[in-house]
Amino acid sequence: MSAPSRRPEIRRRRTRNEKIQQLRKRLAAAKADADRERITAKLHKLGIGSPGQPLLK
Repeated sequence: MSAPSRRPEIRRRRTRNEKIQQLRKRLAAAKADADRERITAKLHKLGIGSPGQPLLK
């Protein structure tokens, strides 16, 4: 595969990883149970798209 054809894939991966990192930070800082549940649900929804690698520990 040539580099130009992989650029969109690389961009998608980087954006997704940044989003996951941001959600994990927000989950660690969340104080209310409602916030924690909402963020956990978002991480779970992202995790369904990537089987084999759990996003929550």
